[in-house]
Amino acid sequence: MEAKLIQKTRRQLREGAFVEIVLWQVPVPLRGSQHTIKYRLALVVENVCVLRYYDNEAGKGDHKHLGAIEMPYVFENVDKLLADFMQDVKGWFNDDA
Repeated sequence: MEAKLIQKTRRQLREGAFVEIVLWQVPVPLRGSQHTIKYRLALVVENVCVLRYYDNEAGKGDHKHLGAIEMPYVFENVDKLLADFMQDVKGWFNDDA
């Protein structure tokens, strides 16, 4: 089985700001991950990726980037991943206000 695209969404949040969510089902876990979902989620504001990814790049495992800081992320399921990401997006806008 090849990787199968599950979701590819770009949603405008406000003028100059959008989230991009891309999810794939993969046949075997990526190196560093324990599940078969490959993902990348990003908040882009004024052409700058300000909440740069929740992702699981091969070899790095599940993690998220908050500005210049990279930290581990504990993947439970897709619904929780999306909820956690959107909570961070909301927090970014609240902190930026």
